[in-house]
Amino acid sequence: MPDSAIESKSREMREAARLIFTQALDEASIVNGFARHVHCERGVLRVCEDLYDLQSYSRVLVMSLGKAGHTMVEALAAQVGASLEGIVASSVEPAAQIHGFRYFRGGHPTPNAESIQAASAMLRALASQPASALVIFLLSGGGSSIVEKPIDDEIALDDLIATYRALVHSGAPIAEINAVRKHLSAVKGGRLALAASHAQQVSLLVSDVPDSTPDALASGPTMPDSTTVEDCYRIAEKYELLRQFPQSTRELFERHSLEETPKSDDPAFHRARWWTVLSNQTAIEAASVAAERAGFIVHVDNSCDDWDYEKASDYLLQRVRELRKQFSPVCLISGGEVTVRVANGGVGGRNQQFALTCAEKIKGENITVLSAGTDGVDGNSPAAGAIVDGLTVARARSRGMDASDALRKFDAYPFFSALGDAIEIGPTGNNLRDLRILLAY
Repeated sequence: MPDSAIESKSREMREAARLIFTQALDEASIVNGFARHVHCERGVLRVCEDLYDLQSYSRVLVMSLGKAGHTMVEALAAQVGASLEGIVASSVEPAAQIHGFRYFRGGHPTPNAESIQAASAMLRALASQPASALVIFLLSGGGSSIVEKPIDDEIALDDLIATYRALVHSGAPIAEINAVRKHLSAVKGGRLALAASHAQQVSLLVSDVPDSTPDALASGPTMPDSTTVEDCYRIAEKYELLRQFPQSTRELFERHSLEETPKSDDPAFHRARWWTVLSNQTAIEAASVAAERAGFIVHVDNSCDDWDYEKASDYLLQRVRELRKQFSPVCLISGGEVTVRVANGGVGGRNQQFALTCAEKIKGENITVLSAGTDGVDGNSPAAGAIVDGLTVARARSRGMDASDALRKFDAYPFFSALGDAIEIGPTGNNLRDLRILLAY
């Protein structure tokens, strides 16, 4: 194939991957998820299989937290009407505020002063709710840092931020990070539910965690905690966290002073229900449909969820090469997240790091790889992720850029931005983990 034809096909496949990703985001939107699973008619709210007669409660209070905090409360208000009240905490400013709600802009990926203010406001509001009240929790990813209050007042905000950074950069998967967060928090691991223990409770989840561990979402503020203090001590030792923690946090571990979170037999959960409205599986299914419409034979493989990015790239590239021997063109879709242990990093994130390591491994091959976060944000960069193919390394070299150097420095975003291959869509108001889309032809 002449060089011009190769470059044309390369552009075509990169655009195809982008289209599959954006169509998946559209289909797996909050609005569509609520339309399928939440409905209110004549004052009766249906949440999946549950019915709530809103007129039978003395008060209906809504607590919405996470990256999808605004879009979730807007979708609920569109169904129920203007009678709702409560608190919304997200990491971005709302386009418009809904009457009856207090708004907080919490920090992400680390807490800020408003994260603590939001947590304190929620705990105060929930503590006063009687048995005749209904509390609707709207939970989405990012809630772990967006709403936070240390369990021990000795842990100042700066110490809390340092603790979060140590956890996020440890290389531990999100479930282990959240296990520790839960036991250091006054709101996580079921403690928000504990604060509202007298009221009827229902939680609607837009999940960015594995389906098998829903209590990891936003560190499970309204659910029984499946992790224990002993898990925390083990995780701290496994990732050598104590030498990275500030003194106030380290002392809790050294003295074995962590308090246990509420478990499934706690009375706080006797009148509580939880329903997943959207998850990574929703995004995977939407991407699969989009890829089939684009003419690809589609396979899904989520085996590498929470794997190290290097190991995950080797596995998925081997899988798509094997599939190409039987089908062409083929699309391999992989959901979930990969882990990256950052050392003195630049600007980037796990998706861009994954894409960049793939670029090194597919030089000259007819393979295209897109990796991006459904929240529109990847690490500390303004991108959601990036796209690479067999020409990426050569294209970069022709511009005087070294892919290996960017990879080693964890500085993928400037590399992809210069090539025009960063995926920059802005915060989506949704958060369903990551999608990896591999095309082979």
